[in-house]
Amino acid sequence: MQITPRIRKAYLRLETDLRLARLAREVAVHAPQPQGAPVAFFNVSSRLGSVSLNAAFTTLTAWAAQLAGAPVVHFACDSGMPHCVLGTNPDDPAQPPPCDVCVARTRTLAAPAPVHWFEYQPDEALEAAMEGLGMAELSEFVFETTDDGRRTADSGQWSVGGGYLTGIPLGSLVLPSLRWALRRHHLPDDEPTRALMRDFIRAAYRVAVAFDRFLQETRPRVVVLFNGLQFPEATARWVARRRGVRTITHEVSFQPFSAFFTEGEATAYPIDIPADFDLSPAQNARLDAWLSKRFRGDFTMAGIRFWPEMNGLDDDFLARAAQFEAVVPVFTNVVFDTSQLHANTVFPHMFAWLDTILEVIRAHPETLFVIRAHPDEKRPGTRKRSREAVSDWVARNGVDRLPNVVFIDALEYISSYDLIRRAKFVMVYNSSIGLEAILLGTPVLCGGKARYTQYPIVTFPQSPGAYRAQAEAWLAADEIPLLPDAQRNARRFLYYQLFRVSLPFDAYLEAHPTPGYVRLKRFSWRDLHPQNAPVMRVIVGGILENHPFLLPNDNHKVHEG
Repeated sequence: MQITPRIRKAYLRLETDLRLARLAREVAVHAPQPQGAPVAFFNVSSRLGSVSLNAAFTTLTAWAAQLAGAPVVHFACDSGMPHCVLGTNPDDPAQPPPCDVCVARTRTLAAPAPVHWFEYQPDEALEAAMEGLGMAELSEFVFETTDDGRRTADSGQWSVGGGYLTGIPLGSLVLPSLRWALRRHHLPDDEPTRALMRDFIRAAYRVAVAFDRFLQETRPRVVVLFNGLQFPEATARWVARRRGVRTITHEVSFQPFSAFFTEGEATAYPIDIPADFDLSPAQNARLDAWLSKRFRGDFTMAGIRFWPEMNGLDDDFLARAAQFEAVVPVFTNVVFDTSQLHANTVFPHMFAWLDTILEVIRAHPETLFVIRAHPDEKRPGTRKRSREAVSDWVARNGVDRLPNVVFIDALEYISSYDLIRRAKFVMVYNSSIGLEAILLGTPVLCGGKARYTQYPIVTFPQSPGAYRAQAEAWLAADEIPLLPDAQRNARRFLYYQLFRVSLPFDAYLEAHPTPGYVRLKRFSWRDLHPQNAPVMRVIVGGILENHPFLLPNDNHKVHEG
């Protein structure tokens, strides 16, 4: 019998369900009697029917916490939102989410811990407050609730309402998710977009009310959330912080099958490097081996391989570049990516940065500017294709008709590193290519706040005018020195990012045929127990005992993929 893709998919789903069920039974049998306040988990935005990296991180971490003796409880959605992030079809925003599939998957991922489900309930006061608002008003919408008067025996400290939900910034909480779901930064003020925005606000408020009551009933010691930026988890984090409950967020990290956990904002990847940390010869060799693969395009991020191939610069490009005094590559980002909320501190968005660069391009015909679209901007075979692409900006502004511009679109697999090696300097928004350019000895002018701009690695002007002035100065300069210790700081940061804060789950997970999803390997509950698993010891220690989410300095077991 021919194994069709449909049969293969059904088999993989059955295999996943059986392994999840077996492990859940093992955890239930072997976990000690739980003691203390519970650990609460909430992850509704990382998957629907399949198991993504972040969905697996949540489940495996919850099991490890249970095996360590902590009570675990999950907060989960049972058709509780009229629209959710992954359940939104950007081609048909009115299409309802696939709740049945999602709820069924939640049941398998949350077992054997108890689950507090929330369902949707409309709110008349919220509906009245949103009536007639356009996108600008909805984006800044703050809902002023009132105390409903219910009190508990402890003088109202954990009352439902009680002022804790007053002034909830629903508009700003859901706006990044709406941009992500619709794959664009600029949102049209039309009725389909307004309707989806209102649904996201309704959903966020429902999460806020239900999660507030969940906190009242369970009184957890800590809340562990996926991402912390997508609106369901962002709303839960807002409520928990308002209540004074410690929160931890997690995201995919910088090695295959690795996670990043933090008490900060996971999507910003805050990394604290001790001032006295320097790489040993063995650590330098380890980093060099990783960079050698990276410079060949041999890497993945969140299970996605961006470079199926990497081509060098052809003779036509080299001949054209020879006609100019200098080459300046411009590396863009995906405008709806969750990193952009943190990046947009100097410019309101990436396209405003590109508009400033366009002014520079037009003023300097002697320089060849190579604008490179991010390879994930037009990810093949998925809905995660930008509806506001750099190629659209290029066409709208006639950039590709300028004689001193080469535009490389997202699916053109030309080596960025070859471009950097020929560059006078590099312009980036907040991409990791800025770090790598410094390691290759090329100065970097950064337009957006990146996870590495907290250290003296790249030049990051603090206003659009200062950015333009710095670009002009570098274009006029004969030589552009790197910042003092820039390469040392870049290596220190990159090593910490890869081998200290990236927590490996590769003992438990392997690639799924569908990019972005994972399969569970064959392992037992013993392999998850923090006594036997160093990575789980780090994560559970961080959750239960406030230890840093940091691998020991001599740990060399991280997947080197």
